[in-house]
Amino acid sequence: MATELRRDQGRASLRRLRAEDAGAVAEILRQSPEAVFWPEASVREVLEWQGILGIASEAAGKLSGFLIGRQTKDEAEVLNLAVAPTNRRGGEGGALLLAAIEEFQRRGASRLFLEVRESNANAIAFYVKHGFSRSGRREGYYRDPIEAAIVMEGKLTH
Repeated sequence: MATELRRDQGRASLRRLRAEDAGAVAEILRQSPEAVFWPEASVREVLEWQGILGIASEAAGKLSGFLIGRQTKDEAEVLNLAVAPTNRRGGEGGALLLAAIEEFQRRGASRLFLEVRESNANAIAFYVKHGFSRSGRREGYYRDPIEAAIVMEGKLTH
């Protein structure tokens, strides 16, 4: 993951997400009420699952964003994606998503799914911009507050 991102405040790079990043991931999620919160222990556990992909964006030696996904056979799913509020709108989220798409394609996935809060218009627009389309809705999927999820799907081409 040698992808470099240019930012006005400096440079961010992508790398593999590690278990020792779990505390920083949980902190980014605390600052991101639109995302699903995972405590540090849950992040560590998920990173040990079969088929997991974890990517971190890092700026000035500090974790600034992450994506965690998983793959089963030819389907993949983004489980969580967040960028620290102070680092948003700088291309990190898109770089994380594109790196995940490339890796899942390399691993043989043909479709990539994710859920997004129904009220999160910015995230829905972000995913549409990156080639995803709405493929379903899950009532009561999110908690705090309770809200439906829009299921989105991206077709991965090889």
